[in-house]
Amino acid sequence: MERIERHACFGGWQEVWRHASTTLGCTVNFAVYLPPAAAEKKCPVLYWLSGLTCNEQNFITKAHAQRYAAEHGVIIVAPDTSPRGEDVANDEAYDLGQGAGFYVNATQEPWAKHYRMYDYVLSELPQLVEQHFPATDARAISGHSMGGHGALVLALKNPGVYRSVSAFSPIVAPSQVPWGEKAFSAYLGEDRSQWLAYDAVQLISQAQEKLHLLVDQGLDDSFLADQLRTPLLEQACSSAGHPASIRYHAGYDHSYYFIASFIGEHLAHHAAALR
Repeated sequence: MERIERHACFGGWQEVWRHASTTLGCTVNFAVYLPPAAAEKKCPVLYWLSGLTCNEQNFITKAHAQRYAAEHGVIIVAPDTSPRGEDVANDEAYDLGQGAGFYVNATQEPWAKHYRMYDYVLSELPQLVEQHFPATDARAISGHSMGGHGALVLALKNPGVYRSVSAFSPIVAPSQVPWGEKAFSAYLGEDRSQWLAYDAVQLISQAQEKLHLLVDQGLDDSFLADQLRTPLLEQACSSAGHPASIRYHAGYDHSYYFIASFIGEHLAHHAAALR
């Protein structure tokens, strides 16, 4: 574990750490915001998963979440979106390979050796956080776009692990949209039945724990109709009786301006569940 950044922020510390991941088989960065309360006691943790092309920097520099995390006494951990390195498989396209891990455990070559972001976020990362930082084992999870997909899937598949979940502009049905079809074909193979284990819309009816889903979606998001398809999540929740607040916002797009506008409400949602 090597700390490579440290900045005073709203009375706490915004840090970035680097470590050798046994799950991913490479060196990986993750960001940690430590609120002022962490200087005196252990604090609960919100895990944030970013979207396509992002790394650990996007959320910590654009979302302005630290102010609210400081107020609520919540640690925020933001990992990278994929394994990286010269020996890590990649693709020239922005929506496959490095920067586009999709939070799955890949089963196909050349991806299977390194692309295990699902296991990394679920197991290795929280073990590191709870060992090396003043963190309790109370966890929440959130994310944006591809990361929103990851947050929903991890929460739905792992009852008891997270106390709350939310998402901005998530890819709710990756097995039915171009981004997901491309990534899942590469990482998981052509057998579409294998894709359903990472599809939130498919997982809703099987969820053993009915965590309330908080989802915000901008109506001026250029990806809404073709890639995100939020109404499919609404329909799945309605059919399964799964509690959800799925909110649409006129004028907002897919950017971090949208996230920054509502991140305070998401932090309050998680803080209430993490108390």
